[in-house]
Amino acid sequence: MFRIGVIALTIAATAVINGCTRMSSLWPIFGNQYPSLPTTERYGSKISNPEKYRYLIAPGDQLQIFVWRNPEVSQTVTVRPDGIVSTPLVDDLMASGKTPEQLARDIEKVISTYIREPIVTVIVAGGGVGLYSEQIRVVGAAAKPRALLYSSNMTLLDVMIQVEGVTEFAAGNKATILRVVDDKPTQFQVRLDDLLKDGDVTANVDMLPGDILIIPESWF
Repeated sequence: MFRIGVIALTIAATAVINGCTRMSSLWPIFGNQYPSLPTTERYGSKISNPEKYRYLIAPGDQLQIFVWRNPEVSQTVTVRPDGIVSTPLVDDLMASGKTPEQLARDIEKVISTYIREPIVTVIVAGGGVGLYSEQIRVVGAAAKPRALLYSSNMTLLDVMIQVEGVTEFAAGNKATILRVVDDKPTQFQVRLDDLLKDGDVTANVDMLPGDILIIPESWF
């Protein structure tokens, strides 16, 4: 009886080892095999700074429109859900997707019929979280998954501060950033555990408008 038990235990152990071996061979399929992003330049990397960012106006934004020497047509307006604004002398002008400078030039063209050589300044005074294509979105095992307004020179650490870190079940070093590169969606590996738990600043990377940070949960 003892020998039967030993044989059964040996068979079971062999099965477990073989199973682990097979799982090990499959790990490249299930594991995180995405390329890594370079470290942000501010922590010693050799990459160039992210492209100079210009905010694009979005629905819900509040715009302060100043027309020099014409206070009667200067006012604060809200961009409608369809992306259009209306001001004195300007009917239904598309604002969404333009920089404040571009919108100012468009307004100047329209009101030049009524005002000689107008000088217009547009300032974004507040509003929503930008165009969907410009947002930073955090999904998965973040403490507070959400969409964020991108800011110039924003890094992965800045994003994690805003979402208050990750949950206790997060597989931080298997997180990825989904980014459009040359019109093609591409995923890159990031090391959240190294950054947040070990304070490894070499794991900090630059974020770009439209990035999606995906944080999976651990299997164990």
